[in-house]
Amino acid sequence: MAKGGKEVQRRIKSISNTRKITRAMEMVAAAKMRKEVEKVLAVRSYATSAWGILTNLSRAFGKHKHGLLEVREVRRILVVLVTSNRGLCGAYNSQVVKKIMEQIKNPKLLKINRVGEKKLVSSVSDKDLKVDFIAVGKKGFEQLRLREQNVIAEFGELNYLPSADAVRPLAHIIINDYQAEKYDKVVIAYTDYKNTLVQEPKLRQLLPISKTDIEKQIEQMSLEEKGEKITSAEEKIIDYKIEPEPQEVLEHLLPRLVEMQIYHAILESNASEESARMMAMKNATEAAGEMMEELHYTYNQIRQMSITQEIAEITSGRVALED
Repeated sequence: MAKGGKEVQRRIKSISNTRKITRAMEMVAAAKMRKEVEKVLAVRSYATSAWGILTNLSRAFGKHKHGLLEVREVRRILVVLVTSNRGLCGAYNSQVVKKIMEQIKNPKLLKINRVGEKKLVSSVSDKDLKVDFIAVGKKGFEQLRLREQNVIAEFGELNYLPSADAVRPLAHIIINDYQAEKYDKVVIAYTDYKNTLVQEPKLRQLLPISKTDIEKQIEQMSLEEKGEKITSAEEKIIDYKIEPEPQEVLEHLLPRLVEMQIYHAILESNASEESARMMAMKNATEAAGEMMEELHYTYNQIRQMSITQEIAEITSGRVALED
């Protein structure tokens, strides 16, 4: 009893301490999640309005050329992978890495570029398709290096307190490389926040800017935010009087759109990360509680066996003395 009981007591104490830690981490993650969700909800309205305006400028897309609207056959792809810097968040990182790796192994969708409502399918073979990465988050960078993927840049601290200004250097790399024709397509892989229990890994096209993809994203964000399709002023076809020239407006507006898409994806990922961490810590706390219950039951059994054995020894000794 002494040896077995003490060992069980040590395990109970150890698990109890772990349970306190996971409970505290759960509460911290819950507080951070609320803040991140508030940021996401705040930026969704702005992003929806901005992209709605850009959609209504689609006539300018056809009349004026811009490097970010140029559609080329896909031969080289740049992937921006958004993950966390820390672990203990369940399958948050592994899900988005798994999704992009599956797309690279079967790049049927990655090899498509849109020209209006039409699709331009690349004739390049899968093995000749070149894919480079930019890692936002240390965990993604580590996973890419383990898989021997080519990482051209890492932004390890960008997802800590991100801002539109902080995203600008990353956006400049993407925009400059695309306009220099170093890449024919740029996509971003991130985790979309649905609710506390559901976080969905997503892969979205950043460049070339696609009117069809923007409209789909606006519709999806509207459905997520209001639960039904909305018909606001931003969704109606509007004729704008543009000053100065439309080309100058596009020169300023299109890079801001790319920055907004990146910023929005990072905020969605941050909210998803904290939500996943909160649920992981909650599950760990509950599992620790169940283990403690089982260990308490085991300890009581050992203790009862010890008491029974002691009573039996006392009884046997008394009987021997009587004889």
